[in-house]
Amino acid sequence: MPRLTIRPASPRDAARLTAIALAAKRDWGYPEKWLAAWTEQLTVTPAYIRDHTVFVARSAGRLRGFCALVEHPRFWELGHFGIHPDSMGQGIGRRLFAHALDHVRSRGPRMLRIVSDPNAAGFYERMGARRVGRVPAPVAGVKRQLPRFEVRV
Repeated sequence: MPRLTIRPASPRDAARLTAIALAAKRDWGYPEKWLAAWTEQLTVTPAYIRDHTVFVARSAGRLRGFCALVEHPRFWELGHFGIHPDSMGQGIGRRLFAHALDHVRSRGPRMLRIVSDPNAAGFYERMGARRVGRVPAPVAGVKRQLPRFEVRV
């Protein structure tokens, strides 16, 4: 893969980031009914980018992935994290997550909280996150729970 760069997102990136978020969920095989229910929460708007810390990973002229950090008084929250399916398994997620941790480390507070898709739980564990609980996340009448993680940086 050509050189990867990570930069702050621009509001003009919003539609592409939304497309990446939806493609990643679709790649995991979720039913279209669930994707429709999640559309609002997976949509990244220009206002969201202006109001939060959002980074994009770019290579060969294409956005490959992104992450969003939401600052709270005592911790940071991972608001979004998505890698386009055709770019998974290439180390982009690892580099993007390390970049997010560097950002948190440099600004404090030094705690990152993550509510993870179950398919991404192993990734966060490999990145050093500690599982601390679960969060109810029903969708389309199906009871689900999402793993919750913390990372002290």
